[in-house]
Amino acid sequence: MIIKNMLRWILSGFALLVFSKHCSAQKTKQKPVAIEINLAVEKGLAKPIWAWFGYDEPNYTYMKDGKKLLTEISQLSKVPVYVRAHSMFVTGDGVAALKWGSTNVYTEDKKGNPVYDWAIVDKIFDTYIERGMKPIAQIGFMPEALSSKPQPYRHHWKPGDDYNDIYTGWAYPPNSYEKFAELVFQWVKHSVKRYGQAEVESWYWELWNEPNISYWKGTTEEYIKLYDYSADAVKRALPTAKIGGPEVTGPNWDVSAKFFRTFLDHVVSGKNYVTGKTGSPLDVITFHAKGNPKVVDGIVRMDMGTQLRDINKGFEIVASYPSLKNLPIIIGESDPEGCAACSEDLHPQNAYRNGTMYSSYTAASFPRKHELADAHGVNLLGAVTWAFEFEDQPWFRGFRDLATNGVDKPVLNVFRMFGMMDGNRVEVKQNLAYNFEKLRKESVRGERDINAFATKNDREAAVMVWNYHDDNKIVEASPVSVQLNGVKAKRVQVQHYRIDQEHSNAYEVWKKMGSPQKPTAEQIATLEHAGQLQTLTSPQWVNVEKEQIKLDFDLPAQGVSLLKIIW
Repeated sequence: MIIKNMLRWILSGFALLVFSKHCSAQKTKQKPVAIEINLAVEKGLAKPIWAWFGYDEPNYTYMKDGKKLLTEISQLSKVPVYVRAHSMFVTGDGVAALKWGSTNVYTEDKKGNPVYDWAIVDKIFDTYIERGMKPIAQIGFMPEALSSKPQPYRHHWKPGDDYNDIYTGWAYPPNSYEKFAELVFQWVKHSVKRYGQAEVESWYWELWNEPNISYWKGTTEEYIKLYDYSADAVKRALPTAKIGGPEVTGPNWDVSAKFFRTFLDHVVSGKNYVTGKTGSPLDVITFHAKGNPKVVDGIVRMDMGTQLRDINKGFEIVASYPSLKNLPIIIGESDPEGCAACSEDLHPQNAYRNGTMYSSYTAASFPRKHELADAHGVNLLGAVTWAFEFEDQPWFRGFRDLATNGVDKPVLNVFRMFGMMDGNRVEVKQNLAYNFEKLRKESVRGERDINAFATKNDREAAVMVWNYHDDNKIVEASPVSVQLNGVKAKRVQVQHYRIDQEHSNAYEVWKKMGSPQKPTAEQIATLEHAGQLQTLTSPQWVNVEKEQIKLDFDLPAQGVSLLKIIW
């Protein structure tokens, strides 16, 4: 009897232990994040604001990996992709270097007469046009022969050097505004002759880059004067051309906001430096917005809120001018931080760039740009991702680029996802941890930002879902339940694409190879394949019940899913 009672006690205790562990597991199991999409509630056109890219070094354009990447970018979009690059007027031999580029379009003979040479700038623009891309034709920087302070002119900056070393003779106002205007006039006329009027009418022309900081060594008024001369030259050469500016950075800074408003005041009511009339031509408004990552306790912490506050302030300033409010806006650089050529090895806060932190940040930030534009009632046309490639650099060095040595990084696959989304934006119920207002104020420091962006056209819908946090930690996956309402079909096909540690991620594959700096041809082929956008599962047919479907899946931290629903 005693033995039986002891055995019963042991067994009951074991059962209680098993039951307790089961209950504990049930308690720690995450509740699915419920995301509800209503296809019947449209939120406006899904403008391809993501289909805009740019970079500092224009001579990378026609190099081997540059041409390869531009081809891939052009192929991921249903619409023409716009490309913005610096240094179209810079004097030099056309040899690429970090934070440097040159085309040698303008020199002068011994008598001071202009000599125009379009060979290199044509090589750059030909590369775009051959791929169906469109230039944002940047007027700048100052040719050596026209600079009011030409020496020193060529810089030799490299990562680790003082960033201020790059601002040399090319950053100064002209010694002759008339000669500079004639250069602009001749460039536009040449472009029309080479590419045709209809093509050039589809471009955007702009003056300079970030004239509110050291990219411009003149005064605000000198920039405005140069804008008047440049805009007049563009319009004289092609009256239907589109010209814009001022490409200020950080509109949430007081000094930048002042520059921005001074420029817009002049455009609206100032005395034109060329014509003497009131106002200046302005067809598009441009400014820049950047985040501010840091290393906190050994971990990279992003700051999307800083970038969104810049965008919010820029939209607020534009919206305050009734005559300008409906003009298209291009965020000429829209990125997690400022220096694309500052590598991870010297700037540890940039360690987000190679892996899924960059891709999830991109997925989470672009829909909020749409929402901010809606909130201010402004016309957001595009947001330029200032990232391209850096030719012949170490593999995965941690530059802010889309590919390394011809191998695509995870972030490029977010743009492939965006390329499969068109039609109209539709409602995503905002009962989740973050909406754009909370994210703008607080960034993502508490709960994870698990949310979605959804579009639909006549025959399909697309839902992008991300699992983002400012802290670059890989924690356990989160269960997600996506419910689509208003599905006007009886049966749909679902395709599920994924970016995470195991999918669409050449960086993780490269690390598993041992991080080779001289990979074999076979390894490169493997990396190229791993860099493409991959599906999580095979396509599935799903029955629609009462115009609803429900899709459940686990989404890893810093992961992004795209659900394509086709009927």
